[in-house]
Amino acid sequence: MFNPRGSITVISGPMFSGKTAELIRQCERARIARRKVVLIRPALDDRTEPETVRSRFGVAFPARPVADSSAIEAVVAETRADVVAIEEGQFFDDGLVAVCERLADRDRMVIVDGLNRDFLGRPFGPMPELLAIAEEVVMLSAICMVCGEEASRTQRLVDGRPATADDPLVVIGGMGDERYEARCRTHHEIG
Repeated sequence: MFNPRGSITVISGPMFSGKTAELIRQCERARIARRKVVLIRPALDDRTEPETVRSRFGVAFPARPVADSSAIEAVVAETRADVVAIEEGQFFDDGLVAVCERLADRDRMVIVDGLNRDFLGRPFGPMPELLAIAEEVVMLSAICMVCGEEASRTQRLVDGRPATADDPLVVIGGMGDERYEARCRTHHEIG
């Protein structure tokens, strides 16, 4: 798990697949190994208090919110972290890829979690490029809310019906609301 030469690990999958819980688990393991860990989250994500990342399972870890990827390296320098965890990578700008590369090149272990696809089923933000350059990829699945089989997609709902392609790309939600469901390929719909 701890690559002394620097590395990038990406944890991905649809909503409700346990990405945040896995990210926090890896942060805790690094902390137990006496590594300096910083968990960074996008300020855009307002589902929990700003200085905490919390999974649906209730596990939490202290976090530093940032407005965009350009602020990440300053936080890493300030905290002198050697393990840099980044929550919700899909919400960051495309500069996240270069930031992760620079940090790994400086012997940091970088772990990014995020949705690999948006609600339309398309590659989401910087995640596809991060998946391509990562030394390790952890691809998680959820359970389809329609049939109970493996789910690889995120379904957005508007008033209980599938969202349309004209709906906004980013709508923060999924913590105790009914805006999103995990769906399999068969049951994923665009309204």
